[in-house]
Amino acid sequence: MTLAQKLYLLCYSVPKRKFPLDEIQGRGQLLRAGALTALARDGLLDASGGKVRRLPGTPPEDPFTGAVWHDLPADKPRGWLTFVHDKAHKAETPVRDQLVNSGDISLSRTKKLGVIPVNRVAVARPDAVRDLQEQVRASVFDGAGPAGTLTDELAMAVFAVELELSPVWSRQERRDHKGDLKAHAGRYDDFVPGLRKALRDSYLSSRAVGGGWSA
Repeated sequence: MTLAQKLYLLCYSVPKRKFPLDEIQGRGQLLRAGALTALARDGLLDASGGKVRRLPGTPPEDPFTGAVWHDLPADKPRGWLTFVHDKAHKAETPVRDQLVNSGDISLSRTKKLGVIPVNRVAVARPDAVRDLQEQVRASVFDGAGPAGTLTDELAMAVFAVELELSPVWSRQERRDHKGDLKAHAGRYDDFVPGLRKALRDSYLSSRAVGGGWSA
């Protein structure tokens, strides 16, 4: 499962048995940030100086990550925000379709109030999502994962704070463990400087105008 696919599922509330609207605001940006993180880990982008450019190499096998890679400039580095924010509204559909094809979620079409057509997404294995969320939490509480490695768990733990994802961190936990979470954010920034801040800025911008939901 790609990092973007894991991040999609991370927004699911197991107790509520749904993706609450408050938890998916900014999910398009989140998925693109996941793909950018994977590209950084695989040596397919240069993030020095807090900006980003594409590095030559074999395109990623994952189509969504590959599309994000092709969006990046190959010559002059540019700020992260453009590549997190501008195509966020198109990010969810390809990742969602991958999860449908793998059987991790199912998609149905229904009508809200009997009039407005909406997509309903059901998670096939809620326990697996709960395990994923607990694994992310353990990476902070238990210090899981090598300190010198950019792991999926590190990225998910940090991103869940930036997007205030309550299925992972409650508001109280974000306050109580502020020091540990800040330290993990610093670790992430050492690997991919500038991306975390761009994700947060994009999320706050979308939330301020009531946007951020992907197509």
